[in-house]
Amino acid sequence: MSFTNLTVDSDYNISLVRGDTAIFDIPLVNVDDEGQETPYTPQEGEKLRFAMSTKFGSKREEVLILKDIPLDTMVLKIEPEDTKPLPFGKYKYDIEFTDIAGNVTTVLEATFNITKEVY
Repeated sequence: MSFTNLTVDSDYNISLVRGDTAIFDIPLVNVDDEGQETPYTPQEGEKLRFAMSTKFGSKREEVLILKDIPLDTMVLKIEPEDTKPLPFGKYKYDIEFTDIAGNVTTVLEATFNITKEVY
């Protein structure tokens, strides 16, 4: 038996059955002047945050899921209770990185589709 409750396409659009658990590795990379990528090692005081809403440009109170991603693991975990109360459908999400100087960079924007479940 294989489990297919979660899919992520090449544009980082996510599809997840409502109420299921999803675990994602969030790799950050440095890109040099020649376009070469190397893994980024987070520094103390930096932050990585996931936010999901019905649309981009939402106000804070419109955000449906807001999670800090631990820098020691770089793993985002969506818990069943995060999506269980939400209607089926497509949402927008982004991941923002804040460096130790307080500069904020949106590193990813994509769609999060919550699909149907039987129960």
